[in-house]
Amino acid sequence: MTTTPWVRPSRHDGVLRDLRTPEGRPLLLTGGTVITGDPLLGDWQSADVLLGGAVIVGVGPGLLTAADDDNMIVVDCTGTLVLPAATDFTPSRTTATLTPGRTADIAVLRLADAPGIPTGAVPARGSHLDILITGGHVRLWNGRPLDTAGTTTAPSPEDPPPHTPAHPFLGMWVDDNDFIRQELLPDGRYDEARGDRPSAYQGRYWITGDRIDYLDDLGFWAFGEFQDGVLHHAGYRFTRR
Repeated sequence: MTTTPWVRPSRHDGVLRDLRTPEGRPLLLTGGTVITGDPLLGDWQSADVLLGGAVIVGVGPGLLTAADDDNMIVVDCTGTLVLPAATDFTPSRTTATLTPGRTADIAVLRLADAPGIPTGAVPARGSHLDILITGGHVRLWNGRPLDTAGTTTAPSPEDPPPHTPAHPFLGMWVDDNDFIRQELLPDGRYDEARGDRPSAYQGRYWITGDRIDYLDDLGFWAFGEFQDGVLHHAGYRFTRR
């Protein structure tokens, strides 16, 4: 099966400056997969959404050709999903749509984390909301409030999680059947053995109150809770050894 490589949007500092001082210019979201929510309009794998003030004025492919003529602020949405910001997919409910004439309440979602993309090229891990527009105004840019976007360095998934080297929950935790043995190490990492498989899972963790969050080296996230001296995690009960 052939897979299409993820292509990140081209986001220039000049666009961010224009969004902060739009001065009445039209705003064009271009190149994203557009889900209108309107059965008459349908959806597009790659299309444009044009905003004029607080309303949507055009939807569909080809609007980019008028960008220079109309002095548009053009936002590249390649590799994202563009859809109404208030969406209810249940059939019995009336949902917002990207229909021309409707209020411009739009969410732009990053589809997935892409390997090998430099820090800052996509929103911080954990925030797939890339751009949020309400009433025609951009509220979030690259997952951050517009007034602070571009002023701070995006946190890297390679940064070590905060941890306390002498936390009372550190040490070896074993399930009721002695099958899973999970050691919480003082350097903020865990090592989990399963049966005769040492280090079946390894990764990083951090503890907040009675909650523990895990980020495994394989890439998945998980969590557990400490209750009365017992660690509840993924359907297992662990006690200290």
